[in-house]
Amino acid sequence: MAIPVIMPRQGQSVETCIIGEWYKQVGDQVKAGDLLFSYETDKASFEEEAKEDGELLAVFFEEGDEVPVLINVAVLGQRGESVDEFRPGGEQPVDAAAEAETAPEVEAIPDTEEKPVVLSGQPEGNVKISPRAKVMAEKLGVPYEQVQGSGPYGRIIAQDIEGAAEALPKLTPLAQEKAKAEGLTPAAETTGLGGRAAAENLISYNPVYGDDFEVKKLTNIRKLIAKAMHQSLQNSAQLTHHMSADARQIMALRKSFKKKLEAGEVSQNITINDMVCFAVIQALKKFPQVNTHFIGDSMRWFKKVHLGLAVDTERGLMVPAIKNADDLSIEGLSSQLATVAGQCRKGNVDPELLKPEAASFTVSNLGNYGVELFTPVINLPQTAILGVCTIVPRPKDLGDGVYGFVPMMGLSLTYDHQALDGGEATLFLKEIKEQIENLTL
Repeated sequence: MAIPVIMPRQGQSVETCIIGEWYKQVGDQVKAGDLLFSYETDKASFEEEAKEDGELLAVFFEEGDEVPVLINVAVLGQRGESVDEFRPGGEQPVDAAAEAETAPEVEAIPDTEEKPVVLSGQPEGNVKISPRAKVMAEKLGVPYEQVQGSGPYGRIIAQDIEGAAEALPKLTPLAQEKAKAEGLTPAAETTGLGGRAAAENLISYNPVYGDDFEVKKLTNIRKLIAKAMHQSLQNSAQLTHHMSADARQIMALRKSFKKKLEAGEVSQNITINDMVCFAVIQALKKFPQVNTHFIGDSMRWFKKVHLGLAVDTERGLMVPAIKNADDLSIEGLSSQLATVAGQCRKGNVDPELLKPEAASFTVSNLGNYGVELFTPVINLPQTAILGVCTIVPRPKDLGDGVYGFVPMMGLSLTYDHQALDGGEATLFLKEIKEQIENLTL
């Protein structure tokens, strides 16, 4: 008996998934437990296993397709069984032979008109084009720099533009407007209906470079990151304050924990980032107005600290949340930070923890990359984010007129000025600095 393979739902907020790769092809024999295909949500990837033995009878979606959750993507069963009842939307396959029999015959009309040559490289010299042809090219969205003219001395005339408009990919209405406004041209591959070039298929053509580039589509996660970052800067009044903390105490603690780990006295590798996050949590307890979400005409004040950690992965930036982080010891916090970071890099993190609303405050640490100063972008609707920079030696007054070089850790606090005033943001940053400098564990 044929059974459908359904696109799983990973998290209540997930509505669609993108198919990554099919591991089996139609006609392959499959055993229960065999991997059928991989798929990804907004920020995590998964693999689906076969639930029963059988033959892969049909596949309804291709690699790269965005598929609604809980919909049939394939069918397993025995050879010869019907799969029509499992097709999404009840669609029936088109019988090409029957369609050909009923299609009316159309008399072929020989095409005697020559199409203009579309250049793929750099045109030689200045482009000669008549005023009328140039206006027509702008109106039709034709890149006249790529058209070979048929007029006197190679001049591009209106007839050349008309021919090029027919030869080049047709544009969707939105693509036409964008091409006209920004001087863009359609790429070789198009994704619009009927072979039309959509707005996302437009590229900038520079005669100097010709085709010396490759256009790559953004991954789903890159699109989401781009959208979130743009919306963050568009919908908030962000300002960044910078301060440095004396890192001697935290470096001494790190050295002590490292020795205990090597001696087997502790099982958790507690890092400097773990201790910075622990210090931030203590500061948030004293400044609850920072442990908030700004939602227009009101603010959501959290009773617990839900700490977000920016994690760099091969697929892009992810920010998982540690729920109730203020209830954890330094060992517990270190363990959970390491766990969620590892899950993000493997692609099996809980999607619910990646939602911006899941965290009440975020820490982004670029210290390992040697960054001395940066401006982190707030993960809305959170009201602030802390950027942790590398430790560098800087001169400091050691007392009694004695100066020396001391390891200093850079701290960059970006906050939404709609939610916080500069004074309280500065006092909060100073509290983080003091927590780091006087940290006891």
